[in-house]
Amino acid sequence: MRTDIDNWEPITVTEINNLFSTIPIKWGIAGGWALDLHLGKQSRVHKDIDVIILRDEQLTTYRHLSDDWMLYKAESGKLALWQEGEFLETTNDIWISKGSNSPWAFQIMLVDIEEQNWIYRREKTIRRDIEDIFLRTYEKIPYLRPEIQLLYKGGSSNIREKDTKDFQTILPYLLPEQKDWLKMALKRQFPTGHSWLDSI
Repeated sequence: MRTDIDNWEPITVTEINNLFSTIPIKWGIAGGWALDLHLGKQSRVHKDIDVIILRDEQLTTYRHLSDDWMLYKAESGKLALWQEGEFLETTNDIWISKGSNSPWAFQIMLVDIEEQNWIYRREKTIRRDIEDIFLRTYEKIPYLRPEIQLLYKGGSSNIREKDTKDFQTILPYLLPEQKDWLKMALKRQFPTGHSWLDSI
């Protein structure tokens, strides 16, 4: 069990790409870095770095990472070692470090699909074709679409100051159809209103 949740020394986007490009799965950069990859520049300091994978491909990911990394499942505010062969049905976050006392290097987020559609777990009627949830940089690095990443940020029960700043930074760079999708998704999750809607 580890409790050092602030002990981060994240690896770089390039290192993530080099690592995950060797794994035969669908994956993409998520979080604040996904938005900066869309911008084509770094807009702020990032404490961590996130990768999204499909829940169904978790064991393949484990096999490719476990020889060189220690993988911890995050559940109920606790971090416990992910055991070989253990299929995580409900865990959504995996934290990875080089050793039991090493800083956290990156985080994996598990997402669910059904009939080749990504499912937004906070409002399961919000879905998207799994082939349409990632974009790629000029260097072919996959990252989560900005409108989907903003939904994760804006759909949280705790919208942090950095999430709102990320929203304000990326909004002018969204295409009209991306704004329309984000507005639709936020309205569906928050039918009584959301603080971002008037800005979109």
